[in-house]
Amino acid sequence: MRVSVLDVGSRTARLVVVDADSGAPLPVHTAKWKLRLGEQVEPGGPLGEESVERLAHAVASAAATAERWGAGRPLAFATAVIRDAPNRQEVLRAVAVRTGVWLRTLPGELEAELTFLGARRWLGWRAGPLVLMDIGGGSLEVAFGRGRLPDFAVSLPLGAHRLTHQYLAADDPPSEQALRDLRRQVRHQLRDVAARIRWEGPRTAVATSRTFQQLARLAGEEPGRHGPFVDRTLRRSGLREARERLARLPAAERARLPGISAPRAGQSLAGAVVGHTAMKLMGVKAAAVCPWALREGILLRHIEDGSQWWDELAEDGDPVAAGKAPLRVATS
Repeated sequence: MRVSVLDVGSRTARLVVVDADSGAPLPVHTAKWKLRLGEQVEPGGPLGEESVERLAHAVASAAATAERWGAGRPLAFATAVIRDAPNRQEVLRAVAVRTGVWLRTLPGELEAELTFLGARRWLGWRAGPLVLMDIGGGSLEVAFGRGRLPDFAVSLPLGAHRLTHQYLAADDPPSEQALRDLRRQVRHQLRDVAARIRWEGPRTAVATSRTFQQLARLAGEEPGRHGPFVDRTLRRSGLREARERLARLPAAERARLPGISAPRAGQSLAGAVVGHTAMKLMGVKAAAVCPWALREGILLRHIEDGSQWWDELAEDGDPVAAGKAPLRVATS
């Protein structure tokens, strides 16, 4: 069985095609399309026509690619940049009519739950009680659990792009006052969640997302080119040093540091502040860096539970689910 998943974020749309006959999503092809929606849309702001055109082109190209690889229509979802847009329904409907693909916008708590599933499957049962942290562009997901799915999952408005726009955009590098204000806001948002995690006493902490992967590389872990099976651990002390290093540099110079890509250099400092503050408040000294996250969680849930759960996520007004939108798969 061949399946595909399409992840539409603030920067890119990424397609992963996998073989699932073994019960695990084994990748056979990946592709991505630049969107840079975060540069065109303020956090929580509406998407304009140019953004919708870019989005529709990427979704159509991804659907055509999935078809060519024998995976059928992809499991397509969009994260906070579209989920939080006030014209979300209009955007989703426009993309569906133009491409035949209805993007799901998953609630933040469900994103946390599915990311937890991916991390649990990667680390296995020996990880024991597990706390998950995942930093995206618009939100931070935290989950805790002892089983396959979490007992507790939450999504907080602490994404790296969102906080950069709110607190660190005025000066480059930012002022000490801006950093203090940012840390104060992160502590305020995380206070109750961190208290719950400390009370639960997880055996293992895990960090997912590109932000954590890049910060781990900056803190001295192995580069991504060495493959996913290399053990990588993000230590709180190393993350503190990485945060201080990033704070001294303007965004353009951060991109020259190990692991920090140019597109994410501007928001890398906010990601480091969130990650370090979360680990400190939760009492976590080190976290395993996991290559499986939300995309893999969706694929695993599809493999293990079938397609019904995904179909049930269709929102009211979904023209594809209702059979009102033609399947138009345009080539790039």
